[in-house]
Amino acid sequence: MVIQHTSQPITTGASIIGIKYKDGVLIAGDRMCAYGNSLKYPGVPRIHQAGDSTLVGCSGEYSDFQHLQHLLDDVDEEDWIEQDGSRRGPKELGSFLGRVYYNRRSKGDPLWNQLVIGGIKPNGEPHLGYVDLQGTCFEEDFLATGFGLHLAMPILRKHCDNGKWKTLTEEQARVVVQECLELLFYRDCKASCEVQMAFARQGKTGKEIVKIEDPYRMKTFWEHKTWMKPGSERGTGSW
Repeated sequence: MVIQHTSQPITTGASIIGIKYKDGVLIAGDRMCAYGNSLKYPGVPRIHQAGDSTLVGCSGEYSDFQHLQHLLDDVDEEDWIEQDGSRRGPKELGSFLGRVYYNRRSKGDPLWNQLVIGGIKPNGEPHLGYVDLQGTCFEEDFLATGFGLHLAMPILRKHCDNGKWKTLTEEQARVVVQECLELLFYRDCKASCEVQMAFARQGKTGKEIVKIEDPYRMKTFWEHKTWMKPGSERGTGSW
């Protein structure tokens, strides 16, 4: 039997948004998985907590993300078994995932994902990193994957570039991310209005607070006057 590796993703998730703010990191995305261009699987979580201080958001092939979740859980279990007082944080896990993805890419059997890795480092600083199917690995103050690379980045640059993120409160960061998610819902045919946010921040006691929040549906508006006109009243033309 001939072994066939993944040549193209089949069941995929759309964009993930990641942003630093002055107290932590916020990661968000919708909860839809598409089968090709068909929105087939609603209510699918695409953000995973790894360890005590790390969040991983995923675009791309969902089965590869499921494999990744098991891998991260195994790594965290190994950390716990050692009982040496040392646990991998977001920076270490981001570096680890970069090596995993580069290894699979080098074998010609890539894990077909774009990852946003966020969390709180031991010194209390927020961390935000990126890993893709080629094993590309870097850190940034704001990130977007998928179609968000084209549509959400201008919004993120406006509010976060040149160190502006250091003045953002969590509430302001949520407004920025919400704006990105709304734009993607209207413009990306694979996006959904059911979204989920997760945050990691330093607590008052010095311990990291990491939480994946309950999903919610964004309010949408489809009643612009032009949209409500029948085709016969819109005139001719392709647009």
